[in-house]
Amino acid sequence: MTTARTSQAAPAPSSEPRPDLSPPAAPGPRERLRRAAVHYGPVLATYGVLKLVGFAVFMYLLDSAGDFREKHPRFGGGAHTWDVLGSWDGWWYQQIAVHGYDPALEPIPGATGLITLKGNSAAFFPLYPALMRMVSEVTGLGPYGAGMTVSVLFSFVAALGIYAVTARLGGRRAGLVAVGLWAVWPGSGAEWAVYSESVYTALAAWACYAVMTRRWLTAGVLTFTAGLSRPTAVTLVAALAVAGLLAVWRREEGIRRPLIAVAIAPLGVLGYLGWVGYRMGDWGGYSKLQDGAWAHKFDYGRHTLDVLTSVPVGHNDYLFAMPFEDIIGVGVVLTVPVLTVLLARLRPPAVLVVYTVLSYLMVMTTQQIFGNVSRYLLPLFPLFIPLALAMRRLKWPSLATVLGTAALASGSYAGYVLFELGVP
Repeated sequence: MTTARTSQAAPAPSSEPRPDLSPPAAPGPRERLRRAAVHYGPVLATYGVLKLVGFAVFMYLLDSAGDFREKHPRFGGGAHTWDVLGSWDGWWYQQIAVHGYDPALEPIPGATGLITLKGNSAAFFPLYPALMRMVSEVTGLGPYGAGMTVSVLFSFVAALGIYAVTARLGGRRAGLVAVGLWAVWPGSGAEWAVYSESVYTALAAWACYAVMTRRWLTAGVLTFTAGLSRPTAVTLVAALAVAGLLAVWRREEGIRRPLIAVAIAPLGVLGYLGWVGYRMGDWGGYSKLQDGAWAHKFDYGRHTLDVLTSVPVGHNDYLFAMPFEDIIGVGVVLTVPVLTVLLARLRPPAVLVVYTVLSYLMVMTTQQIFGNVSRYLLPLFPLFIPLALAMRRLKWPSLATVLGTAALASGSYAGYVLFELGVP
């Protein structure tokens, strides 16, 4: 009996390559740089081009009028057109960067015969002049050059933050439109000047983005840092606190990181106010300094109401009247509530709405040079979002026409009027 033996032939080797199941290699530095340039290049270009257009018009108007040549460098004048950008508050920031602070509540006679307070440079928060001094020591630039460098660089950082927040809510095109609006908004002349608006707006925008993406510790640190830049950072602190507590209440995540962020956030602004009060020997020293040296004080909105009932009927008998600047200020003040309602209808994250509403109320309830509200309200970047979402439907030629025309006009209403016809 024979047994049949079956054999199984081995499979022929395949000519097709086996799939590579190993994880893809991480992109190298050059590739990451290329991707960043492709993604963020249009953002920086949009902001830079529009800003350069307005800035060039501003410089042309300054040179044509020539008014700055008759003014003191501290009060909107100088030997060259660009010196104007370091006047007014810019002069104070340069003094702080070079000499530091000497807070005191000692009354001294002012140049106009009024009694002011010694050490009133302490009204200006320390982050911006500290950055100026650091850049000056690293680069060898003087205080003016260092201040302009810091402002311009942070204006681009702010543009990226505004893009990130808006694009998250409305897409890339809306983000680019919001960046364009940041470049031409009333008060935007302070973005490229020795002023702290660019630094503060950059920190506020990225802090809000960190909250939106649940990076709580980053948000807390950025808000803490913003508190060293401007007193209005208390509104950003409150916005982060509301967002953090809502996240805990809704049990969206653990409670530890949001609460740590809420605890860190106010330390910057409170720390500086406490230091000023300690040096002055009066814990309410900062408020007394603002009132006695700068006529800034909380007045429940009486001064704002006085202006809003005077400018429309052609009266200018209110405090700190400056007709051209005040007309722009009235327009901005009346526009903000409309844009805030449109923003709220989009149901954005609470941090954006709380930050916007509280910032607006803080400015409106303070006695100050009213024309400055266009600058004080400049950091309210969430107001750009509803406009950007509406304008994103326009085709690129139409967008370029609208924003380009606004950029040309901004040389006057956001630059010349602010620095030469008013007091920024």
